Amino acid sequence: MSAISDPDVQALQGAWEQTSLEDNGVLNPPDAHSAPGAITLITGDRFEVKTLCGEVLLEGQFFLDRTTVPKSITWVDSIGEDAGKHLPASYRLEGDTFVFIAADEGMPRPVSFRTGAGQTMRSFIRRA
Repeated sequence: MSAISDPDVQALQGAWEQTSLEDNGVLNPPDAHSAPGAITLITGDRFEVKTLCGEVLLEGQFFLDRTTVPKSITWVDSIGEDAGKHLPASYRLEGDTFVFIAADEGMPRPVSFRTGAGQTMRSFIRRA
């Protein structure tokens, strides 16, 4: 099965609005990769985060493995300070809610949905 035909990849397609952020144990800190109302658009195995004005804040590619517990996702940003790095993450996808927790490159993949040093968790809802 190709990555694009994976049921979770299919379920992620479309526009998502971030509802919360936790970084290094801090809830909703200032963040260079999101802005009020910013939308994350997922197309195939690519993502793009844009402001309401259309400015691209972040973009890249992701790889899923839904056979792990919790399910795994690896983010590879194509721009910004993490460009080219493989950021290990875990995710939950339940209907119109998507949550992932990612660690810095070289760290173990997070297995609980609570951040510590070097970890970021983002929550989204589907945008119609």
